[in-house]
Amino acid sequence: MGKILLVGSSGHAKVILDIVEKQGLYTVLGLIDSFRAIGDEVLGYSVIGRESDLPKILAEYSVEGVIVAIGDNSIRGEVSARISELCPHLPFVCAIHPSATIGKGVSIGSGTVVMAGAVVNPCSAVGKFCIINTLAALDHDSVMGDFSSLAPSAVTGGGCKIGKFSAIGIGASLSHGVNVGEHAVVGGKSMVLSDVDPFSVYYGVPAKRIRSRQKSEKYL
Repeated sequence: MGKILLVGSSGHAKVILDIVEKQGLYTVLGLIDSFRAIGDEVLGYSVIGRESDLPKILAEYSVEGVIVAIGDNSIRGEVSARISELCPHLPFVCAIHPSATIGKGVSIGSGTVVMAGAVVNPCSAVGKFCIINTLAALDHDSVMGDFSSLAPSAVTGGGCKIGKFSAIGIGASLSHGVNVGEHAVVGGKSMVLSDVDPFSVYYGVPAKRIRSRQKSEKYL
């Protein structure tokens, strides 16, 4: 099996390590984390360098790809951009849990993670660097923009569109055909019956616009 690197070492990285092991397509050479000491371990895998060390690591080892194991959509975008600049030929690979259900005619972009029990129904398109979390469901003919995310147990109806960098919170539901604008956040357990404005926070049953939000504002 080819070797890959994970960038990040938080709880989200722990889940991805488990997926990679169960998927059995790659082995993890080590973790890259600019905020942890080299040698620190997570689930038996060591931090072997910082982002700035990547060119050196790639020169020393045969590495087939990398996964950015960071849960925050905006930070994942920033880190992915830096890695692409440092190592333009390093592929971003996907991690898809064996218990996930991927329907016919689904496309999944590079760097995306699909977790245990998740469902992506037929003819849906999942962009690059997305997260479909544990037990989340994207129904038929739906679209997730790059760097968007469905939190655990979040579900959509068919024909939904989730904009780039948007986050659907834990247990939230989108009615059929709802469009979520880019950089929006839908709060946990919300029920969304109509379109969500970009750069906005919505929550409630039914969900309502609460306020605007900035491009990289924290939400996790």
